[in-house]
Amino acid sequence: MKKRLFTPGPTPVPTEIMLKMAEPITHHRLPLFEEVFTETNENLQFLFQTKQPVITLTSSGTGAMEAAVVNLLSPKDKVLVVRGGKFGARWAEICQAYGIEIVPIDIEWGKSVSPSAIRDVLKKEADIKAIFTTQSETSTGALNDIEAIAAIVKDHKALLVVDAITGIGVHDLKPDDWKVDVVVTGSQKGLMIPPGLAFISLSSQAWEALEQSKLPKYYFDLKKALKTMDKKQTPWTPALTLIIGLNEALKMIRKEGLEQLYARHHRLAEATRAAVKALGLELLAEHPSNVLTAINIPSSVDTGALLKYLRDKLGILVAGGQNHLKGKIIRIAHLGYMDDFDIITAVSALERGLNQMRYNFKIGSGVEAAQSFLCQQK
Repeated sequence: MKKRLFTPGPTPVPTEIMLKMAEPITHHRLPLFEEVFTETNENLQFLFQTKQPVITLTSSGTGAMEAAVVNLLSPKDKVLVVRGGKFGARWAEICQAYGIEIVPIDIEWGKSVSPSAIRDVLKKEADIKAIFTTQSETSTGALNDIEAIAAIVKDHKALLVVDAITGIGVHDLKPDDWKVDVVVTGSQKGLMIPPGLAFISLSSQAWEALEQSKLPKYYFDLKKALKTMDKKQTPWTPALTLIIGLNEALKMIRKEGLEQLYARHHRLAEATRAAVKALGLELLAEHPSNVLTAINIPSSVDTGALLKYLRDKLGILVAGGQNHLKGKIIRIAHLGYMDDFDIITAVSALERGLNQMRYNFKIGSGVEAAQSFLCQQK
């Protein structure tokens, strides 16, 4: 039975990237690596749409989140954190671990933050040092309007820090044009390589903040990373094989082009959402992201049994809910190395699973809706 991955991370890895990473390993202090690393850094700037350097860290995306906190802040600083899901809450947890005072904006899971709510907090809390939010909240499938948030924050002294771990490569994000100070992402999402790398870009204002930061840091010291990056190197032993794979992935992304990349993800997301609605199911997210589709599962359906059937009988791996949404939703991802027929496969499998769970619907209605939408696209 063939396994097919529809989780929001890890995501499928193209065969040509896997083969590239299977080549004999080299040494990271040799010119060959320096050439690859230099090209990779240039392509990361293309993907991030920034002229600022993009630092590569050997860690998961959470490592880049922690790096943002410890490099920008000092003990007892005050920050605003948008908590609208598991990963918005993670910003708060990291800050609290380092003695940072948080002012939370708590959003119902599935909702998106109102930019005006951030403006209201900034008016009341003049000493806010940074605003932490997510672009695409992976636990709920909700999308936040980073451009609108940035338009509010740009006249405030606070830094805007965005978790774009699943958003990069799926939704447009222009740090330089929009005045977003820090952007972080991870390797196993839209970048189409295995877990193990994280990335962070900083504005000139954010780099200035590093000089004032008094939080402890060693492995995630971004000044060390920037210093060695100028020498085409990393301060610590890098995940060499992953960087080689990343370079190939970025070449693929650059060849496709950012506009086409975003359009493809939008098309796949819309087709999935059309199928879900045709099956009589509801979306969790009020303003859904193109990263994944979070689907409310009726109480009459055993969600755990549905996930198990999809995985064990059909080879289809999708994600369940997290925290209080466990057993209430499933999440079908459509980011990274995905095309139209991946969506048809996922919807077809969902129909078979729902039928097995004795959910009442017209078999084929989801596939028909997805196919009809895709057939209308040029």
